[in-house]
Amino acid sequence: MKVGLSLYIQNYADWDRFNALERGEQVPPLEPNTDAQIWAEELETVAMIEELGFDSLWTVEHHVSPYTMVTNPIQALTYVAGATRRIDVGTMVVILPWHDPLRVAEEMTMLQFVLRDRTPLIGVGRGLGRREFKALNVDQNESRGMFKESVEVIKLALSEEKFSYEGEHFRYENTTMRPRPRDPQALIDSLCFSWGSPSSAPVGAGLGLRPLIIPQKALADYHDELVAFASARSEAGYEPARPRLHLHMYCHEDAAKAEAAANRYVPQYVDSASRNYELSGSHFERLKGYEHYKDTASVPRSAMDEAWIANSIWGTPDQCIEKLRRLCDAFHPEEFMLTGRYGDMPHAESVASLELFAREVLPAIQEIPLEEPVAFAAGTSA
Repeated sequence: MKVGLSLYIQNYADWDRFNALERGEQVPPLEPNTDAQIWAEELETVAMIEELGFDSLWTVEHHVSPYTMVTNPIQALTYVAGATRRIDVGTMVVILPWHDPLRVAEEMTMLQFVLRDRTPLIGVGRGLGRREFKALNVDQNESRGMFKESVEVIKLALSEEKFSYEGEHFRYENTTMRPRPRDPQALIDSLCFSWGSPSSAPVGAGLGLRPLIIPQKALADYHDELVAFASARSEAGYEPARPRLHLHMYCHEDAAKAEAAANRYVPQYVDSASRNYELSGSHFERLKGYEHYKDTASVPRSAMDEAWIANSIWGTPDQCIEKLRRLCDAFHPEEFMLTGRYGDMPHAESVASLELFAREVLPAIQEIPLEEPVAFAAGTSA
């Protein structure tokens, strides 16, 4: 079993000032180098992960707000590729409607080159944040169609030296991509997909993408969606695929201190995500393809906090091992990707948690053998 680390690079403490600025209020300017200091701390974490024994490093894509401050995950991972020798790297996720798909294929190819004998694991999605779509001048109502066409273009650009494509959103005529990828099929086979709306799961599966769960609800509630995912992959002629699971993590030798930390930092992350995605807003009713989110405003924050805390891996090393083993039994995952810093967690505290996890938990989980993908049945639970 592989275990990776996910970098968010958040500035949670700036949310109140940022929201006030957005409302047009007079606020003090951001302290110079605040974001740069957070980035510097997270790069220190990058430098540690191979020595700690993690198998991979993943990062995200977001824009505009302090939610996460990684605007181009493939660019960030190019640095990681040069700073490491062994680990895999992956995105969770590249938001395809925000990019020209040919450019994404080019960036994937360049990343494959600098990784040498490693293959990038590119997760893709269609995005949710209204603020980000607006800032990037992309019509969010068109995201579902743009996502599907983007995947098709990326596959063509990687696999065919010359290709043409005629879609509603993207058009290419006798186009070539250079340099040609060293191993195009490896790039295509590694493509994975994170979804929020249940109706989106079969779309990505039908395109041959592999499941990547970045949970927005209780993990047990993903079983029925994995049924639909597996069915759509099979109908499209693709073999079964294990899911990758993304989770928050906090490890401490004292169970009470671990619980206190989880109850502090995980709700802060939920608050940050809620602000970024404007989950309390009514705009989802008017957005095509996002109707699933229209009821989020009625979900109590306390219920959201409880669900996220329950999903997270926190506790003593033994408690962390127990929960990860249960998830292995329930999902037969390909890999865990764990976020070790979120909310206003200090860098030193996150490092202490990571070091303990790496020393006491990581070896036990890495010894777990990969199993055949679960044949999920509708209505089952973790």
